[in-house]
Amino acid sequence: MANLFKNKSILVTGGTGFIGSEIVRKMLEHNPGVVRVFSNDESKQFELQLELGNYENLRFLIGDVRDKERLNMAMEDIQIVFHTAALKHVPFCEYNPFEAVKTNVYGTQNVIETALKNKVEKVIFISTDKATQPFSTLGASKLLAERLIGAANFYKGKKITIFSTVRFGNIIGSSGSIFEVIEKQISTGGPATVTNKEMTRFVMTKERACELLFKTVGIAKGGEIFIFKMDSIKIGDLVEVLVKKLAPRYGYTPERILVKETGERPGEKMHELLMTEEEASYALEKEDMFIIQSPIIAYNVKAKRSARKRYSSLDTKLLSSAEIRKICKNAQI
Repeated sequence: MANLFKNKSILVTGGTGFIGSEIVRKMLEHNPGVVRVFSNDESKQFELQLELGNYENLRFLIGDVRDKERLNMAMEDIQIVFHTAALKHVPFCEYNPFEAVKTNVYGTQNVIETALKNKVEKVIFISTDKATQPFSTLGASKLLAERLIGAANFYKGKKITIFSTVRFGNIIGSSGSIFEVIEKQISTGGPATVTNKEMTRFVMTKERACELLFKTVGIAKGGEIFIFKMDSIKIGDLVEVLVKKLAPRYGYTPERILVKETGERPGEKMHELLMTEEEASYALEKEDMFIIQSPIIAYNVKAKRSARKRYSSLDTKLLSSAEIRKICKNAQI
């Protein structure tokens, strides 16, 4: 890892987002030649610049992945791209599907084409469990983006660029996450609202996500989908832990905070899926991840065939209340 990024030129699209900004923070620890933070949020760029201070190898670029010409300028002399820019919230994508397509699909195509033009070495695309058997506009748009990334390896001709995908579940503490929403509701005395207490979700800390993400850069051959092994939680258990932990902080007893179910929102699933049965049939399994191989690219990493039929938050061991409290503490929630 120490040599993987040393003196390399890195571009992070969506670099001021929750996972994008964490990639930037961690990447600076590996002595890259330059890290370019590319996003369309001027305020978040300013905040991240204040937080990180002065780095000679850090650049902040205002732009949008929808703008191919601007993206092409940002991609000049870049060697590795982490493509995290996306519209990510299920309800917003559901009610604004054309906008989701412009960013998640056309934006990804722009990344592919400008990466090829600038002879980028590797592009790592950040996807989501919602792309697996999608039920929402968000999931469908991210699935199509996955397909574009995979196909880019086959129509690039003799160009050197390697394109691979990483599928995440929920990153603990991300912007607009249930942690943030529930805390705001508790701070005003409740009620704490959840769509359905029986829902399950994959979860991972941002630190662990970046650790595994960087690992994929070293082993990516092109066309594969990396799926990290993640813990699962039941939403009802999580809310119970948050109420007990946070209510006293705001001057309330946990019993004072009511928990109210509001019903599933459009596009939401009861349980998330990171790998389908069909994908599992040709996936490799390592200690910390599954690798869905490209059907035509030879893969030489030391790994065994996956014995799983699928990878669902319903089938995965659920964290206990004590374990949820521990990960919340570690993530400074």
